[in-house]
Amino acid sequence: MSPVKKATDKKSSAKKTPTKKPKVNEKPVTKEPVQTKKVKKEAHIFKPNIEKITVNIGVGEAGERLKKAETVLTSITGHKPIETLSKTTNKDLGLRKRMPIGCKVTLRGKDANDFFVQALATRENKIAEYAFDDEGNFAFGIPDHTLFKSQKYDPKIGIFGMDICITIKKDGYRVKRRRIATRKIPHRHRVKKEESVNFVSKEFNVEVIE
Repeated sequence: MSPVKKATDKKSSAKKTPTKKPKVNEKPVTKEPVQTKKVKKEAHIFKPNIEKITVNIGVGEAGERLKKAETVLTSITGHKPIETLSKTTNKDLGLRKRMPIGCKVTLRGKDANDFFVQALATRENKIAEYAFDDEGNFAFGIPDHTLFKSQKYDPKIGIFGMDICITIKKDGYRVKRRRIATRKIPHRHRVKKEESVNFVSKEFNVEVIE
């Protein structure tokens, strides 16, 4: 082979561009999973849920009867109650300011949901429509604590009634209580009465009576 031909062969081989090899870990970019995640996240944000449940027993006086009420609340909820104090002085009722007149327990998370199911059983899963306010919160009373399946009548304790207040919220309500960059909850993000009624009806099988 002539040296001229060898030189041309070297030039032609040098001009060849190397072929790009596909990357092994390279994944195709798709927009569909991102859209579905966004839809699920927005649906979760606008879904109502129980923020807290406050169980209150009003006695009207301090002393032994108040201690019995605290025992009842501890037995039903499994949490230690705190005393509620009088805000004003009323001589006719024998009350003075900051006098212990009752006790209460605040439940959140799974404890709140479990207690709510037990409380609904005492009312046959029925709640009156007028018990709901315009912001979706509602309350009802139980006249006898022995209506709970876990409770039995004890003549040494007696019978106590209680008020149960349920606070409904949506994810994002923390912005109105945080210390930094506090903001008001927009009207479109607030819980409405109809949303709260639908929530307890579907999630807890509650019959709302008009």
